[in-house]
Amino acid sequence: MTEHETEHDRDGAQVSTGTTVEPGDNAEAAIPELVIISGMSGAGRSTAAKCLEDLGWFVVDNLPPALIPTMVELGARSQGNVARIAVVVDVRGRQFFDALRESLADLEARGVTRRIVFLESSDDALVRRFESVRRPHPLQGDGRIVDGIAAERDLLRELRGDADLVIDTSSLNVHELRAKMDAQFAGDEEPELRATVMSFGFKYGLPVDADLVVDCRFIPNPHWVPELRPFTGLNEEVSGYVFSQPGAKEFLDRYTELLQLIAAGYRREGKRYVTIAVGCTGGKHRSVAMSEKLAARLASEGVETVVVHRDMGRE
Repeated sequence: MTEHETEHDRDGAQVSTGTTVEPGDNAEAAIPELVIISGMSGAGRSTAAKCLEDLGWFVVDNLPPALIPTMVELGARSQGNVARIAVVVDVRGRQFFDALRESLADLEARGVTRRIVFLESSDDALVRRFESVRRPHPLQGDGRIVDGIAAERDLLRELRGDADLVIDTSSLNVHELRAKMDAQFAGDEEPELRATVMSFGFKYGLPVDADLVVDCRFIPNPHWVPELRPFTGLNEEVSGYVFSQPGAKEFLDRYTELLQLIAAGYRREGKRYVTIAVGCTGGKHRSVAMSEKLAARLASEGVETVVVHRDMGRE
């Protein structure tokens, strides 16, 4: 994030909305929709929560995990006044963090639909943000900022694995993060599955928020064709060259079939968001062309799809 935040406001549970919960004695409303926002300190949890608040969600910051089922129960008794609840869970409440899994199991037993949004960022980006605001990491103690980041990654590893949506904010500013949250939560009706297809270059590193990674380096590189080198995979001649190579079309066909199988499983498990990272050496030719074709195939299957070319233009 380029407009930095490290979310160290205070330790108590903080309700960050003007909506009032007024339980009715005999009222039985629908169980509220629940989103749990977590992730690395400095990765943008406050921005994500504020975005949901602006969309009309009832947002509770730093609520102890053991109280999440109680919050949902209050929402169900609010005569429809609190239909959507977002809870920010972070390491400021680490003494309660062990209760999170128990609370999630309790919610599942009650039939509560919950989604976990995890805000991720690279170590370098997090260090820059903490240094820019001259505040310590909440877990660094007497050590360095990087020590606190490492401790937090270890603490949150299991929760990250359970997340329905992982957003990497390493190169995002506040407005771009808000746009991503709006894209996922602003609609009145949730689609069955949303996919981000991201091209990238292996030489710049794997995308940390990828659910699936595709390697296109088995296809001959247009970089070594002088007349194609200046262009990208968005160029028709480059795309034509890529898909004229042995195995390229077959790979697209087979991987699309595999994604249909995976998507069906995601839907059964209630996972609504998937990021598919398509890589080549530099993220300029092969991965871009393959990402465009793959996204078009997914869209034709009814999957709402966004294409991002992470490294195109870096050379």
